[in-house]
Parts: sequence; C-alpha cells; structure tokens
Amino acid sequence: MKRIQYHRYGGPEEMRLETYEIPAPRADEIVVRVKAASINPFDWKVRQGALKFMVRGQFPRAMGSDFSGVVESVGAGVTRFRAGDDVLGTTPLNTSGAFGEKLITKEKLAVKKPASLSYEDAASLPIVGVTAWLALVSKGHLRAGQRVFVNGAYGGVGQAAVYIAKALGASVAGRVGPSALSDTKAIGADPVLDYTKDIPADLNKSFDIVFDCSGSLTPGQGDALVKRGGVVIDINPAFFKFMRSLVSWHRKFVFASPGAENLQKIVDLAASGKLPISIGRTATLDQAIALISDLEAGRRTKGKAVIVMQ
Repeated sequence: MKRIQYHRYGGPEEMRLETYEIPAPRADEIVVRVKAASINPFDWKVRQGALKFMVRGQFPRAMGSDFSGVVESVGAGVTRFRAGDDVLGTTPLNTSGAFGEKLITKEKLAVKKPASLSYEDAASLPIVGVTAWLALVSKGHLRAGQRVFVNGAYGGVGQAAVYIAKALGASVAGRVGPSALSDTKAIGADPVLDYTKDIPADLNKSFDIVFDCSGSLTPGQGDALVKRGGVVIDINPAFFKFMRSLVSWHRKFVFASPGAENLQKIVDLAASGKLPISIGRTATLDQAIALISDLEAGRRTKGKAVIVMQ
C-alpha cells in the first residue's frame, strides 16, 4: 500500500509517497480502504510541527485527516460498522493517514456515508463542517432570525458556515476576496463584501455572531460589527487575539472536534441537500504532493481540494 508520509517535521519538501503496512485494528478501530480524502491547512500545519507538543509516536508520520471510503475490517469491540460499509470521518491526530490507500481510525471518529453523497463530497465535510457547526451552534448558540457575519465566507469552513446558518434560519453577510464575490452571493450570503475595501459603517453593531474563518478580521473590526450581547468567534487565532480574549467575554475560539455526534449532524444536513461544499480541484494520490504544495504556497482554490484514489 502507498501513502504520503514524512520522516521529520518541515516544509513540503519532506513529503514522500511511500509504501507502508496497516496493522490489525484494535478493539475500537476500523480499517478503511480510502476512496477520497480532502486537504485542509491543518494537515500541513501538523507536518510543519505546529502541533508537535500534542503528537505522540515515531517517524515516519502519515498525512491526512478527512476521508471517505469502505470499511475493510473492524476491531473486536466495534458495533456500529462492519466490512463493506461506506463511511466518512477523520483520523486521530497521532496517526493521521487519510492520504493513503488504506487507513486505520477510531470507530468514534466515523459515521456511515449516505448513498446520496459521493465519496468526494463526503470526504470534504468533516473538519470544515464540524468546525462551522461548533462555532455557530455550540459556541455561538445560533437561533433562527439572527444575523451572522462570516469573514472568509467562500473558504471551506466559510461555505459550511453560510449553509449551516441559512439552514437554521439565520441571515448571513459574507466578506471575501474580489474573485469570490459572485460565488459567495450565489450560496446565500447577502450582502457580500470585498475584503480589499472598508467595511461599511452602517453594518456596525448589526450581527449576533461574527465568525472569522480566515483570520484576517482585526479585533477592532470584530468589535465594531458585533451587537451588544453577541460573540466574535475565531479559528486558528493569532496570539494577540487570544490575549485579547482573556479580557473580553464576547470573544471565543473553536477547534474542530469531529466525533461521530457532531459529524452526524453535518452529514444529515449534507444528505438533505442543505450543505453542498464545492470542490475546486482534485488529484490522484500520485499527484497529491504537488497539489498540497500548491495550496501550502498560497495558491488556493475555490472550494475544497480532494485526493481521489484510483
């Protein structure tokens, strides 16, 4: 079997497509033959060593978190899956491995894939969908009739946030780059702002939730937009934003925790047609290192980038 892995922390030059062997699953694990895997900035940040204080185990380390595929075998204690089931989910931080022909993951990190979702669409959901759900619902306590401002509304998390907010009865304003203005309006955000221009003053104090998906919203901009009693939510916050949160009750941070309970909510929305994450680029496993390197260098794509197994 082949997978993308690395033998030390570093840049994209450390990635290798190499052979490996999958161990037998433990009691709470499943082995999955991967059909598709989506690429997230989280994946190369792990390889760069940004989370090495949280990662245990030895090199070489595998890459990749989000996947869809077919269960090949299950551990003795697994009750929710059996061989042949279509599934989607994520891998544990310590092992990763979605960018490979087979992976091993915990039963609690996967759910069954509905027949209405393609493997590519299913693989695009876990991290971006759960991050948006946790931000808006768990942290923001979103309710129907509220207003949400999504900064970076056409990235993976941003798209998910727009769709989730709309599905729950909220109205959404988005802020994106000039090339994504029409696409963002098409998915339901209104108004849609160009991030190269100033935010109109008439939007101040208009939003119950301000969700910064791209990290480009300054603390002052967030404070200006949010209503009294509302919240400003960040993902991957800068240090100065974190420090500001210590003295600001309305600032919150969210990190994806894509266990089955949260992931199932996202899958149910997607299966009903209410959460269609767009796919911008695909690559085979042999082409994937080049695609990951492109994304890491800042050559982003509209929609998710997905590795498709042949």
